[in-house]
Amino acid sequence: MKKLLTKKQSSSGLEHQAVKAKARQGFFVGLPSIVYLLIFFVVPLGYVIAYSFATRSRSGRTVLRDWNVDAYIRLGEDVVQAVAWRSLWIAVLTTVICLLLAYPLAFYISTRRPVIRNLLLIGIMIPFWSNFLIRTYAWRVLLSSDGLFTRIVEELGLGDGRILFTRPAVILGLVYGYLPFMVLPLYAAIERIDWSLVEGARDLYASGWKAFRRVVWPLSRPGVIAGSILVFVPSFGAYVTPAILGGNKESLMGSYIVDQFMDARNGPLGSSLSVLVLGVMLIGTMIYFRQGGRNL
Repeated sequence: MKKLLTKKQSSSGLEHQAVKAKARQGFFVGLPSIVYLLIFFVVPLGYVIAYSFATRSRSGRTVLRDWNVDAYIRLGEDVVQAVAWRSLWIAVLTTVICLLLAYPLAFYISTRRPVIRNLLLIGIMIPFWSNFLIRTYAWRVLLSSDGLFTRIVEELGLGDGRILFTRPAVILGLVYGYLPFMVLPLYAAIERIDWSLVEGARDLYASGWKAFRRVVWPLSRPGVIAGSILVFVPSFGAYVTPAILGGNKESLMGSYIVDQFMDARNGPLGSSLSVLVLGVMLIGTMIYFRQGGRNL
């Protein structure tokens, strides 16, 4: 009996040591990621949050004393709210357009033969091989008064094709830039659908639209949620595309934040706006993990 107890105690001790060794090993494996997050995320984030409560001197310097919430009170000003609502509206519209364009494309890609599917996926990812700034400047050339897009629209008799530095130009650039972020999650979700469920629905005399609405759409909804967040969040805080294609007339939240830091020299207000954009990102991330992230 004593021998059995001794064996059990020794085996439990060995198991405990093995668990501790695995935990120690996991800590050292994850240590570089922890250090990376601390240096490049936690410290800059804390710095921005501290700046948002700082004081702006008369000379435009940000003084880290006399902490206050004046910058957050200024978020209620008409100018700030106009920029925020414009950013929200353009981000929502960009997301909807990307979804309408990406869903049929992702559906088509997922139902092709492997060779065709791989070629189409490569075509979707080719834009990532070049610099985003260069691609946006290319659209500026195409949308200029003597650009190819303008000439085609005018020759077809569709009206004035000069849309550079307007809201449609900004939306066009955002859709072009973020469309792959909608296509790829949708493809990943649709490609894993069990099509025997659709066949079963059709055997039960469901129409094509009803089979899509009751079977395909619910199963692809995680991809819809993930893609929508991946498009909406960067569109809301976009800077490059509105600055190049929208000019000063269609500045969004990202452009307005840069203006506060560079031109107005109002660090606290720019930091509070950055915290606002970060809050939108965190809310989107939480929705993603609660609704679709676990199933994608």
